[in-house]
Amino acid sequence: MDVVELLPHLNLLRFAVGQAYLWRDGEESTLIDAGPPGSADSIAACLQGRLRRIVLTHFHEDHVGGAGELAALTGAEVLAHRLDARFVRGEVPGPPPVFEEWERPLHAEALRLLPRGGFERPSKITELSDADLLDFGAGARVVHVPGHTPGSVALHLPEHGVLFTGDTVAASPVGGRVMPGVFNVDRAQTLRSFEKLAALDANITCCGHGGPIMGPWSPSPVSVPTPTPPPPSPS
Repeated sequence: MDVVELLPHLNLLRFAVGQAYLWRDGEESTLIDAGPPGSADSIAACLQGRLRRIVLTHFHEDHVGGAGELAALTGAEVLAHRLDARFVRGEVPGPPPVFEEWERPLHAEALRLLPRGGFERPSKITELSDADLLDFGAGARVVHVPGHTPGSVALHLPEHGVLFTGDTVAASPVGGRVMPGVFNVDRAQTLRSFEKLAALDANITCCGHGGPIMGPWSPSPVSVPTPTPPPPSPS
């Protein structure tokens, strides 16, 4: 795992597949996503003070794989949108993506990089809804952004101009372009959610895959490439 400081109180945690973000408020921290299975120990090693909560942007295993083990280690509360919570708990399988043809080999490569086998599920999940306000970052607003999964969420910290998008937004490695995320259950819905997040005019946009986007960005066709292969992602 690589740790990249974005702000004095915000670190990007980058894994072989996907990434998470660690936000610090004094002696308490909030983790946005929990990395793939096997990530808990490396995340725990970089904590300073108490990990109060783990907010999961959606149910895919590269984002929730470390959540159960990390919650057991730290006592952190685990939160996810009510529409994805049962998939995170493993009660039923989550709906599969509807692939664009060019996405299939990328998905196969991402699966090859992920650890094989099962992983520990969180024993308890606090369910979120759109517009909920969480007590970190001077007020973090939950934004329901369905499309990538039914219960995908973003987190907007207006006081700091920071937006965590999960996989609804991605930063392409080709020219640093901003694009909708890939491997969606409903691409049309993802595009609407993508536009919704662009309208928030964040100063730092933290995506589930790709580097952070500095400054406001636009959902115009110029920013969204025609099928240019994005970075591998299993979600």
